[in-house]
Amino acid sequence: MITLYGMGSPNVVKVYIALEELALSYEVKPVDVFNGQQFDDAFLKLNPHAKVPVIIDPDGPGGTPYTCFESGAILLYLAEKTGRLLPTDPVARYDSYQWLMTQMSTVGPMFGQMVHFIRFAPPGNDYSKSRYQTQAIRVTEVIDQRLSGAAYLSGAEYSIADIATYPWLRNIPALMGADVLAKFPNVARWVKTIDERPAVQKALAAVDAVRARTTPFDKAEPVNLDKMFGRGQFAAA
Repeated sequence: MITLYGMGSPNVVKVYIALEELALSYEVKPVDVFNGQQFDDAFLKLNPHAKVPVIIDPDGPGGTPYTCFESGAILLYLAEKTGRLLPTDPVARYDSYQWLMTQMSTVGPMFGQMVHFIRFAPPGNDYSKSRYQTQAIRVTEVIDQRLSGAAYLSGAEYSIADIATYPWLRNIPALMGADVLAKFPNVARWVKTIDERPAVQKALAAVDAVRARTTPFDKAEPVNLDKMFGRGQFAAA
């Protein structure tokens, strides 16, 4: 049984979805990041970056246990372990890699920074809010264009590229408003299609359960936020 360390952030949600889509047995060990648990020595041995998600697969390569961190690497690991969620056609497979890397290099960082400056930054960061929201909208425009001619990001097949990107783009109405999502009809159609997948619904229910067991971001102690974001007494520069 695979052990998943995480909470309810989009990067963790993608791993829940992959595990459910692949029907792999797993258990969840919540990591209360807004209470600083990711900095515990035991967790740092799993991921020295002090970030979730992390998985431990007792039946890893060669039948030996394997620990994997970084959500994109976890998705690739699970897809290759099972031979699923990656197209067999070489062109579609490399398309899937391209869009997975787009999520890792652009969607996640731009949306993540946008959320940071909306929710956690002190007043006086209008430039930062505008910059990151603009970049989030720009990458969504590119994805909408891709989806205008394809059912999924890799083409005809649902893949780990979709699983990686969906947890971020499904939050557009909550982060930027329903009117913003309405500007991207192909993304809206794609989100709705993925929303309706039984494995995704099961995964999101599991995410809600772990959120109920961990500290919400708006209840975090200031010192824990400072340590998490490397600011104040924890700033390195």
